[in-house]
Amino acid sequence: MTNNRAVVYKGAGRVEVQDTPYPELVLRDGPGVPKSNVDRKCEHGVILKVITTNICGSDQHMVRGRTTAPEGLVLGHEITGEVIEVGRDVEFIKKGDVVSVPFNIACGRCVMCQTQKTHICTNVNPERPGAAYGYVDMGGWVGGQSEYVMVPYADFQLLVFPDRDLALEKIMDLTMLTDIFPTGFHGAYTAGVKMGSTVYIAGAGPVGLAAAHSSQLLGASAVIVGDLNAERLQQAKSFGCETVNLKEHDRLGEQIEQILGVPEVDAAVDAVGFEASGHGESGEQPAAVLNAIMDVTQAGGGLGIPGLYVTDDPGGVDEDAKTGSLKVRFGLGWAKAHTFATGQTPAMQYNRNLMKSILSGKAQIAKAVNAQLITLDEAPKGYEDFDKGAAKKFVIDPHGMVNS
Repeated sequence: MTNNRAVVYKGAGRVEVQDTPYPELVLRDGPGVPKSNVDRKCEHGVILKVITTNICGSDQHMVRGRTTAPEGLVLGHEITGEVIEVGRDVEFIKKGDVVSVPFNIACGRCVMCQTQKTHICTNVNPERPGAAYGYVDMGGWVGGQSEYVMVPYADFQLLVFPDRDLALEKIMDLTMLTDIFPTGFHGAYTAGVKMGSTVYIAGAGPVGLAAAHSSQLLGASAVIVGDLNAERLQQAKSFGCETVNLKEHDRLGEQIEQILGVPEVDAAVDAVGFEASGHGESGEQPAAVLNAIMDVTQAGGGLGIPGLYVTDDPGGVDEDAKTGSLKVRFGLGWAKAHTFATGQTPAMQYNRNLMKSILSGKAQIAKAVNAQLITLDEAPKGYEDFDKGAAKKFVIDPHGMVNS
């Protein structure tokens, strides 16, 4: 039996690369797997040899100990790979296909999937709608920061790249299709960004940078990115964004007015989530970003919220925050008739067209997020650097296929 090595969560602040079981076309018992999902047969699935798998900010929330993720969980929901085994019930996916895996696990059969709401599939997670690989409370499906991984419902889910050689040539861009690029695009699109829009992006991490680049692709006339991290703001500047250093300026509207001439934008995106900090030196304030974007978005504007919010946060700043109950000025959003778009991104709504934008050279997402290739053994250091605020998107290459 072929060996399999993977990045495993070992408790708050710790990940390790360990030997793990080679994947089967069945979901075995393991960390985070609900009893009702144990031994679930997946003859509709495939085994992938992982080409690239990325470290995500959502992974970092778990690694910091800010969720109820169990120790022993294999991490990783951003997966691109080569099909090396197909299940009995797979009809259209073939061995040798190079594919992108949407981070949402979806059956393709339920009402949600049939209406393109693959982020809240009702069949893949007995505990709640929606599932993902290697993530807390998401059905227990094994993560893909590994050498090999099983992907269920392959015919429905997998995005096959039409040209293997071109795909490998552009793999550093295409690896972003599994989550970060659709998520950033979803944030901008659901906020209503369009030709001529002015948009404020809260957060210059990889999702915020992807939302900023997506806003440019959607035709925004001005994209303003705010963050506390000067290095990440410099990365946003590198592809044409305006920036606001929120560590130095606690009056966001005034900074926007200096850029646009007015203190408001047409649309805003929250790419931070529940570990938000207040502006200036005020420390963690879970609702800070939500309240700020309501304040600076014009009446009738849209708020895209791809940033993660959770129902259980053991490290929350107070008892309310520990259950996801935040002090949001909802009355302000109501008074301004804002539109809110929340939840996981339905990646399949966007990934095919974003793939075309990459293959044509229109989208330069790897450059925008400053993608950096690392080995599987370097993943723990990647997590450490990312936690310190590195202005990079770490892409793991388990087999050395990208370097070759």
